[in-house]
Amino acid sequence: MWRNSASRSSKLIWNGYALSPSSLSTLRSSRSVPNSVFPLSSVPAVASPSHSPSDPSKLGFLPGRSDGIRALSSVPSPAAVDIPSLTYGVQLARHYGQCFWELSKARLSMLVVATSGTGYVLGSGSAVDFAGLCWTCAGTMMVAASANSLNQVFEIKNDALMKRTRNRPLPSGRMSVPQAVAFASSVGLAGTAMLACKTNMMAAGLAASNLVLYAFVYTPLKQIHPVNTWVGAVVGAIPPLLGWAAASGGQISLNSMILPAALYFWQIPHFMALAYMCRHDYAAGGYKMLSLADTSGRRTAMVALRNCIYMVPLGFMAYELGMASGWFCLESSVLTLAIAASAFSFYREPTTEKARKMFHASLLYLPIFMAGILLHRQTEMSTDDLSSSMSAEVEDREDERSRSHAKKKELLDGSNFGTRVRAPVAYASVAPFPFLPAPSYVSS
Repeated sequence: MWRNSASRSSKLIWNGYALSPSSLSTLRSSRSVPNSVFPLSSVPAVASPSHSPSDPSKLGFLPGRSDGIRALSSVPSPAAVDIPSLTYGVQLARHYGQCFWELSKARLSMLVVATSGTGYVLGSGSAVDFAGLCWTCAGTMMVAASANSLNQVFEIKNDALMKRTRNRPLPSGRMSVPQAVAFASSVGLAGTAMLACKTNMMAAGLAASNLVLYAFVYTPLKQIHPVNTWVGAVVGAIPPLLGWAAASGGQISLNSMILPAALYFWQIPHFMALAYMCRHDYAAGGYKMLSLADTSGRRTAMVALRNCIYMVPLGFMAYELGMASGWFCLESSVLTLAIAASAFSFYREPTTEKARKMFHASLLYLPIFMAGILLHRQTEMSTDDLSSSMSAEVEDREDERSRSHAKKKELLDGSNFGTRVRAPVAYASVAPFPFLPAPSYVSS
């Protein structure tokens, strides 16, 4: 076939290039050319649109090669054809992975998971079901990611006006609204279903109610009234209660409210500091925060200081309810006084720098508080287990004594031996020396 083509014309077009008969002979003798003939339509074009067709590096003209080698250099191998598509797939996965990470506010969601996991451990008593803990944390993470995603869907226009949020996936155009809604809906339903199947309906109900409260009540309320801060504090207090309900089979007690109360009161100074630092940005975004109407900053600082004082009795309550030891009571008091001191400093001098110090103090408070209550925890379940084991041991001893007494009475009465009178040594072995075995007699 090669020879017939060469005999008809002095040149042959190979992939867009004119080849002379000498080049054809070189192609024929080259080791890189297979014995079979490849049709021209099977050779894909890999020219990049960013380069002109006359670029020698793209067309395969390499110095020091023959014409045949130059022509073959423009024909890609199957591996070379797959590399661009593979690279594009990796870049696409990285792009959407980063978008979903930012859309779900992953770091904030992980903080919510930490509070839920702490509540699960506190509600587990002396034995922690690690499989149940993992299911609870996974379901909480999915529901929190869904709530944060819906929050950004509803606030696209507001986020586009703020410096700290204008580069989020939706305002920047890196992701479409239908994609965000599909992601939020799927992970929200999956997380709630996971909690319902793997834990209990109480935990699933708390997760669903928290999702609705955050996305459909707190989010629109941010543009209406400053009370949104207190509603948001309720949202942040539910996850530890969710974890407790998941561990205890849906039972809610007074002990289960200690950590949610700490989360509720902690969020007020934490967010008041953030709102004061970013008050101009919040004003540009159209959010109604308490700090916008407080030009001096003292009212904002007073609200933060008041809620810090509310956290002082929590350590004493945990100790009195038998939830934690006295060491936690001391540690919690010192920790709460420290954050209250930063709030008082902000009240005396309401500046951005003082607000930032109070914000950093609030960031340290929560992990130390949760670590302390886990380290010094003493649950009611463990106390009940100890008392039940002690009562069971006492009952076993009483049963043993009654059986020993019945055995002695039986030996003295001779009920096992009919009317036969036993030897005196039998009585001696029972009464003076109870540790010696009593001799056995077989009736004749």
